[in-house]
Amino acid sequence: VTMLFKLCNHRMFHSAGRVLCQLEPCGAVDVDQAVKAAKSAFGQWSKMSGMERARIMIEAANIIESRSEEIAQMETVNNGKSITEARLDVDSARQCILYYAGLAATLAGQHVQLPGGSFAYTRREPLGVCAGIGAWNYPFQIAAWKSAPALACGNSMVFKPSPLTPVTAVMLAEIYAKAGAPESLFSVVQGGQETGSLLCHHHDVAKVSFTGSVPTGKRIMEMASKGVKPVTLELGGKSPLLIFQDSDLENALRGALVANFLSQGQVCSNGTRVFVHKDILPKFLKEVVKRTQRIEIGDPLLESTRMGALVSRPHLDKVLSYVDQGATVLCGGEQFVPSDPKLRGGYYMTPCVLGDCTDEMTCVKEEIFGPVMSILSFETEEEVLQRANDTTMGLAAGVFTRDLRRAHRVVEHLKAGSCFINNYNITPVEVPFGGFKMSGIGRENGQVTIEYYSQLKTVFVEMGDVDSLF
Repeated sequence: VTMLFKLCNHRMFHSAGRVLCQLEPCGAVDVDQAVKAAKSAFGQWSKMSGMERARIMIEAANIIESRSEEIAQMETVNNGKSITEARLDVDSARQCILYYAGLAATLAGQHVQLPGGSFAYTRREPLGVCAGIGAWNYPFQIAAWKSAPALACGNSMVFKPSPLTPVTAVMLAEIYAKAGAPESLFSVVQGGQETGSLLCHHHDVAKVSFTGSVPTGKRIMEMASKGVKPVTLELGGKSPLLIFQDSDLENALRGALVANFLSQGQVCSNGTRVFVHKDILPKFLKEVVKRTQRIEIGDPLLESTRMGALVSRPHLDKVLSYVDQGATVLCGGEQFVPSDPKLRGGYYMTPCVLGDCTDEMTCVKEEIFGPVMSILSFETEEEVLQRANDTTMGLAAGVFTRDLRRAHRVVEHLKAGSCFINNYNITPVEVPFGGFKMSGIGRENGQVTIEYYSQLKTVFVEMGDVDSLF
């Protein structure tokens, strides 16, 4: 497996603020080497049957299961999230690879009968070498979510993890190799924007799949357009969570916490604009603040920890800057120093709930990407729908209500790609995930993603003579 893992620039152990490893970004020669090796692997992999590819992918999933605790612990060190969440991420990766292994043998075309005994058929064919560019919030899971459908369709992939979380993608490359994949079928290049740009512009890269911010997604789309390459973009969000007066309050509270504080709030689909009906607002505020204050912060490797460290010092400072933007701080929003001396250099903060928010506030309009919940009041369904949709992004949305007619009516009008009724941030690999508007293009997971990692060829077969006008 091509793993260009050189030594130079330092990276951080987020929960302690210490150096974890040192890496050198891959340059033009390194990227070209990786893409050429992936192209060679593609030649072998694409000629295998779906069943043959599935066998190797299933073995990779089995290896992940056998090493799950080791991978989860490394992901916690890699990212700073709690070990409890890291275990869920690793299992999501395993399930994704298993799911697409099951689909690999089902890829098929269509036969169309035409007049005079002629016919046409379609072939679903792989694209070639795909580039995957990952984000730092779900490093191992994203590497699997991108590679599994790509490999199931017969492609190879060169993957660039975020330079903030470079480690666990390499473990996935090792696992694919150990499972019997051709050499360099899934390879890893390390680096930042320049390395990503080299991948996007490489003439042998057929597709780019990116998870990250809206501004970076725009640049990747622009770079891919030079070669008219298809892109999958899973970008940011400022998603609304609507809590109506007839909601099951206990479930609504749980949903709001899950919608804001998973992975230290560093989740693109988070429902950070929590719209609560005015009739239940006082009761909701009292209880959500109480529960937020109880969240256990500290060493992410401890079983009791529910919130670990943010990914970097600059990101922590950015998140903290949103707290004092005019809203009322009901709790949290401060830098947190753990009692353990070894962790005092880590990038921790107390989870924050903001009250008295209005739609025009910066904390309500911009994606914070941290543990900050903004609570807004509403009175009518029509009003809250207009306000919920008043954003350039549309990744996710949620509604809590006991009225199923209202739930489906509201979801129909929410301009978001992933909607939740009476739950939030549930991402089973069997269903598509992706956004509307500036939150992205294409989908990850589910059967439809096969279409984003393959291309359709139409073949016409004439069984008679050519009927020519000339």
